[in-house]
Amino acid sequence: MHFMILRRADRHTEAGLPVAALEPGASLAPSAEGLRLRRVDGVWQQRPGPFPADELIAGFVMLEADSVQHAAEQVCGWPPAGAEAEFEIRAAGCPGGCVGFDMQRGTPAGTLPRPDPALKRYAVLLRSDAVLESDLAPPPAVIDTMNRANEAGVRDGVLLAGEGLKGTASGARVRLGGGRASVVDGPFTEVKELIAGYWMLQAASRERAAALAMAYPYPMAGELTLEIRELVPAPAAAFTPALREAEQRMRAQQLEGGLHATLGGAGR
Repeated sequence: MHFMILRRADRHTEAGLPVAALEPGASLAPSAEGLRLRRVDGVWQQRPGPFPADELIAGFVMLEADSVQHAAEQVCGWPPAGAEAEFEIRAAGCPGGCVGFDMQRGTPAGTLPRPDPALKRYAVLLRSDAVLESDLAPPPAVIDTMNRANEAGVRDGVLLAGEGLKGTASGARVRLGGGRASVVDGPFTEVKELIAGYWMLQAASRERAAALAMAYPYPMAGELTLEIRELVPAPAAAFTPALREAEQRMRAQQLEGGLHATLGGAGR
């Protein structure tokens, strides 16, 4: 199973202070450099950041695990970035059959994204609401349109990754700090703090990224809110020996989880 681990934002990440992140995760620039797009009655409204820290994530990484409990065990082994850190664990996938893709897996048709170092990378975060949190499946025709748009976006050199997230009823949160870890199972009621999915695209500017995001055929017909955040490289100095060791341990656990899934599939 694939899980997305979202590092919740705090005053340190929003101040732009270096925050250690485990490779190959994505770190996001502070929301002061971000943009929110809200579609109401078919009309897009734009609102520049900053935004409240408790509504934000500061980065994310995808990992494989047998269950949300196994994913939580992996996260509990990560050194916290600073005094403390909070991570949200979300099962990847979305109702109705939309298919995730990235630079390792490619698309279902086998098309691999083509990163362009001359362009900036942006995360397009789909903010959740009560409908998205309930895991209702869109009609098959809507999902087909979205999957075709993903394929075209990768083929055209625009999209690099994309994934839906299941509701928080199948998720958990891990808090690290003071040498201790605590795990709280979902669901979570603060819908305005949640993300329902993401796309990663490359563009020359935030304005171009916003234009591409607004042109996408989203699976919901009513109101929706997007957040545009630029991806930034994690500072090299932040990778301490402890973080390197944890990163190697995470990769080993991912490999072990993948082998378990392969062997389990072969036995069925």
